Amino acid sequence: MVQEQLLDAWSRARNTSSVRVLKIIHGHGSSGKGGSTRVVVRNWAHEQRTRFRAVIPGEAYTLFDAATQSLRQEIGMFDDPDLHHGNPGITVLWIR
Repeated sequence: MVQEQLLDAWSRARNTSSVRVLKIIHGHGSSGKGGSTRVVVRNWAHEQRTRFRAVIPGEAYTLFDAATQSLRQEIGMFDDPDLHHGNPGITVLWIR
């Protein structure tokens, strides 16, 4: 079911000219070590990686990350409260 929702979100974003980034908020699990939804989202993103310019785990979503730098240079320097917070509860998908 999660994979279907991800594919639907990707498809809707792909068919617009204004949306190029999806931020998936999946949480990080009650143990703090990663919940099952996070695993499903990241595995799906890896399997579908040809659909994306970058898949950026929340832990790496900082200006020190090359993919994040490229995304923000091309898309714009938008305000994002998750930037620099090492948030394992999100995954950023940059759509081709």
